[in-house]
Amino acid sequence: MAATADPVVSVDDKIAKLRADVAKLDQISENEKAGFISLVSRYLSGEADQIEWSKIQTPTDEVVVPYDTLTTPPEDLDETKKLLDKLVVLKLNGGLGTTMGCTGPKSVIEVRNGFTFLDLIVIQIESLNKKYGCSVPLLLMNSFNTHDDTQKIVEKYSNSNIEIHTFNQSQYPRIVTEDFSPLPSKGKAGKDGWYPPGHGDVFPSLNNSGKLDLLLAQGKEYVFVANSDNLGAIVDIKILNHLINNQNEYCMEVTPKTLADVKGGTLISYEGRVQLLEIAQVPDEHVNEFKSIEKFKIFNTNNLWVNLKAIKRLVEAEALKMEIIPNPKEVDGVKVLQLETAAGAAIRFFDKAIGINVPRSRFLPVKATSDLLLVQSDLYTLVDGFVIRNPARTNPANPSIELGPEFKKVANFLARFKSIPSIVELDSLKVSGDVWFGSGITLKGKVTITAKSGVKLEIPDGAVLENKDVNGPDDL
Repeated sequence: MAATADPVVSVDDKIAKLRADVAKLDQISENEKAGFISLVSRYLSGEADQIEWSKIQTPTDEVVVPYDTLTTPPEDLDETKKLLDKLVVLKLNGGLGTTMGCTGPKSVIEVRNGFTFLDLIVIQIESLNKKYGCSVPLLLMNSFNTHDDTQKIVEKYSNSNIEIHTFNQSQYPRIVTEDFSPLPSKGKAGKDGWYPPGHGDVFPSLNNSGKLDLLLAQGKEYVFVANSDNLGAIVDIKILNHLINNQNEYCMEVTPKTLADVKGGTLISYEGRVQLLEIAQVPDEHVNEFKSIEKFKIFNTNNLWVNLKAIKRLVEAEALKMEIIPNPKEVDGVKVLQLETAAGAAIRFFDKAIGINVPRSRFLPVKATSDLLLVQSDLYTLVDGFVIRNPARTNPANPSIELGPEFKKVANFLARFKSIPSIVELDSLKVSGDVWFGSGITLKGKVTITAKSGVKLEIPDGAVLENKDVNGPDDL
């Protein structure tokens, strides 16, 4: 007998079944269950609004404020202390260092002089609190992947002059694509059954954890949210002062695009509100236009300043319905779906939301060992935990650096450099193959170094390479 096709399951039935399955998962809270079901319902009802390309407008200077037009707050210690006492710093600390070959949270990778990302963040806030006599607390939003490790690591800061709070972002079950059931209820024990739903989750998690109420009770007004791996995301009193004076509930720091940033989200004016436009929302026929530096000149650094009372109001009203980013994955051969949201997309729900077009120095992310090379080189120095760019480099853009797969893991990267070369006058570096660097090397202009297959190429101590193609020892 021929098999009959499965009847088409209605959206309501899918949700009802999922709700029943999720109710049985005792690893997560009722808040997490409700948040997850709400996210999936929004996804299935297909309420994703299509962007009408013709309605997109370039934001004016009122909406995306140039940084150099911000007024400098008075150089008065008491006034500055008053401002800073309204501030909380929150770092997104949910990511693992796996892509760089490290175990544990990415924020514990050593960046420079033996200091980790987290060390630098703590030192920066300590020096701020000491200088102004204020008490800016640090919040770390962990994921279930980083929580246990972070709790242990934070103990080493117990003698510092900052209050450190940690809380977890939500833990949602991965959805089995085939029958829309939660992966953990298929007997998938352990972490593989779950996922953290993107940093858009920072707002409900801040509220669910009780931290939001605590901060409001302490008289805090603004949170400065940034990725823990962005070394440029330091507290900026000019920005804070501007937001307080103009009662802006939300501010996204944007910076001019270079060719390296063509995929980054951009701010647009749309139907009278400012909103984030991500590449995933762009119709295929407009993708090249989106990537052009002419029409969309800025991109989101993910440095965000948000009013705490506004977060409370919008989370309680369940009004933060950010665009859903579907992220298909495969776990042990099973196709799964995880639905995520981004914090930057929340901009359109806040009143008087603005962008501020900041200098590129406020965006210095370390995503790969090539970024680590920049940060550990003479291009930067370390002062009070702040990574400061060397004024000896006249070109505002950093050199472009491409390292082959031999350098991908931090341990291998460190082993292959006896010391980090001087790159103040470097334009671009491309390294491929089994290359090893001695100490005291200087690289200038355009340099490519290629080791032939199976050959170990060693760059000797003290070598100066300027506008050079090196394919073997004879070229040195």
